[in-house]
This record gives sequence, C-alpha cells and structure tokens, in this order.
Amino acid sequence: MELEKKNLENTKKEKQKKNKKTSIIGPGIVLAATGIGSGDLITNTTVGSEFGIMLAWAVIIGVSLKLLLTESVGRFTLATGQTILEGWRSLGKWTMGYFIIYVTLFGLIYGASIASASGIMMYAILPIIPWWAWAIIHSVAGFTLIWFGRYKIFERVITVLIGIMSVTIVGSAIMLIPNLADLPAEALIPAISSDSVYRVLSIVGGIGGTMALAAYGYWIQAKGWNDKSYIPFMRMDATVAYSVTGLFSISLMVISTVFLYGSNVSFEGANGIRDFLQLYGDSFGTAPQIILTIGFWSATVSSLLGSWNGIPYLFADFVRVMKKDYKTGSENTQPITEKNPAYRVYLAWLTFPSMLLLLVNKPVGLILFYAALGSLFLPFLALTLLILLNSKQVGSEFRNKFYHNGLLVFVIVVFLTLGVVKLIG
Repeated sequence: MELEKKNLENTKKEKQKKNKKTSIIGPGIVLAATGIGSGDLITNTTVGSEFGIMLAWAVIIGVSLKLLLTESVGRFTLATGQTILEGWRSLGKWTMGYFIIYVTLFGLIYGASIASASGIMMYAILPIIPWWAWAIIHSVAGFTLIWFGRYKIFERVITVLIGIMSVTIVGSAIMLIPNLADLPAEALIPAISSDSVYRVLSIVGGIGGTMALAAYGYWIQAKGWNDKSYIPFMRMDATVAYSVTGLFSISLMVISTVFLYGSNVSFEGANGIRDFLQLYGDSFGTAPQIILTIGFWSATVSSLLGSWNGIPYLFADFVRVMKKDYKTGSENTQPITEKNPAYRVYLAWLTFPSMLLLLVNKPVGLILFYAALGSLFLPFLALTLLILLNSKQVGSEFRNKFYHNGLLVFVIVVFLTLGVVKLIG
C-alpha cells in the first residue's frame, strides 16, 4: 500500500515537471514584454518617420544578437545551477565593481525613462493632468504591484498586456500593410545610408532590452526551470520571446511609415504622439485610434512592470553574493524572492529617486540617452559569458562551441562600438 502511494506521488511529481517544461508561456513572454517598451516605441517610430521600413533588417540583426546573449545566460544558469551574479563573482571583484556602478546608474535613469514613456502614453489617452503626473502614478502603481504581489500574479498581468499589444499594435500594422504600396521605393527597399547609421545603432542596441537579458535567468528559476533538462525548452522559450519582439518592432515601424514618412509631423514628447494618433484617427476613426493608443500604453507599462520585477533580482543577488565567504564556502542558500530586503531596496530605488529626473522636460531625449547608456552593459555581458561558458564550471556538453565563441566576439565588437558611438552622439 505504501509502495503504491509512493509510486503515485512520484508519477504526480513527474507529471508536474512535464507540465512545467511544456508550458513555455511565462519567462519568454515576460522577457518579450520587458524588452518591448519605451526604446522600441521611440526608436522604431522615429525610424519609420525618417526612413520608412528600409531599416527593418536592423531589427532582425538586433533580435538575433539579443537571442544569442539570452540563450547564453539561460544555458549557464541551468547547466551550472549558479546565477549570473555568482558567475560574475567567480571572475574577480572587478565584475562586482562594474556591476554595482552600472546598476546604480541604470536604476536612476531607466526608472525615469520608462515612467516618462508610460506617462506620455497615458497623457495621450487622458490629458487631464500633465504627463509627468501620470509618470509618477505609473511608477508608484508598478512599485505597489511588485511589492505586494507574487510572480504568478505579475506573470498573468504581463500576459494580458502583451495580448492587448498583439491585438492593437500588430493588428493595426496588418491593416496598414496595403498602404505601403503608395510609398516611394526608397522607403521600402532594405538599405543603409550615411544619415541612417545612428538609427541603425539605436535599433540594434535598444531592441529587446539590456538588463532584462541578465534577469532572464531569475525568471526561469521563478518559473521552476532549475536543471539541465530544461535547456531545450529554455532555447525554445527565448526564441519565441525574440520573435515576438521583432514582430512588434517591425509593426511599429510599419505604422509609423504609413502615417509619418514624408510628413511634417514631429515625434517629440506627448504632443508629437497625440499628432500621430490623430492622423491614425482621421483615417480609421475614433475607435481604432483609441485601440492603438491602448496598445502603445500597454507596451510601456509591460516594460515598466517587467523591469520593476526583474532588475531587483540582480541587485538582491549581488548583495547575497557579496556576503558569501568564498574561503570557507559558507553562504546564504535561501532563494531570492520579492520579499527579500535587498530586492525591495532596489525596487524603491527604481521608483522614487528617479522621479527627480522627471523635472527634465525632455522625456524623449531622456529615453534615447538611456538607450545609449544601456548599450554599454552588453559588451560586459558578452565578455563575461564568453569566459564563463568556456570554463570548467560548465559541463563539456553545454560549453560554447566554436561558432558560439565567434558570435560572442562579434557581439562584443558590435556593442562596444555601438555604445561609444551613441554616447559620443
């Protein structure tokens, strides 16, 4: 009888594990939603108004490079059982120094930039208070949801938001595809010109997020993916995530191309967005205009919530790793949760000090500056992954192959050049 009961329990556990593996809706959706936000909205809409869809090829390159980095983070986490912060710490204290400086600046600048974008979108829907007031409301609302909520609740909210984005943004782009035939060939044929280089760098560097790539390892753990057997599912999950990211980015470019290419509409702050949405409403009516506006709002809010949930994991893990005594091997083995004190400290840092930057009345410029700053993190991530995934910490079957190493070197060169150029610009 006891043996039968034990077998039944084992069968139940195996079934639960199988369900976790096959239910890939979760980490990838969160990653996609976080990566599709203010950067994509501003950059791709601006690119569409200036160059049409001739730079859509840059989106494909951008998501491919981000997929490579994300797969590497996930593979290291699942193959070793270590977090990415533990991996960085094993490379020396210089990694911790770099990380804490960057994550401190990131929290301040990104907290302001994504709140600004969310405020602009809400202002376009309800211009009853200034955009910066809406920005503060969204920031505090995100703080409250993550502080009191759990991962499952957060995941459900993100899934709803990305569903809204699918219906509104992608649906609107599909409706507008026939209108592309009325545009000149130079707006449609893939190409690059001397005056588009900076925009190409903005697309490649900004698409799919930056810190969210490193946070992906914590999201797959929160989902219950915690050993080597999940690596094939992780790869599928990440591929789906960046396919969605690419689709949304090109959709934004298509929408902007049809309504802004060759026009005098300026995409600058809340007024520029309102002008853009008015053009859409003039052609399709008030209801479609409201639908598209809700889609834009969903994109920025999902990015805000994803970052408010994911990035504090990195800071909390930094605190945990720095407390670890590598000589004695003692360590706090308690898993990091949203209730962790260090997690909550960084959540507050994302939310409140960054509000001071909202006093700068150029939110679009603030968002573009964040994209430039964020691109500096990617060479660091690629370099450390190149070292870690060739080390003995990783089993031979999961170490980098020759093509992995070649691509990571390429990523280092591309994003290092991109970061320098964008900061100079």
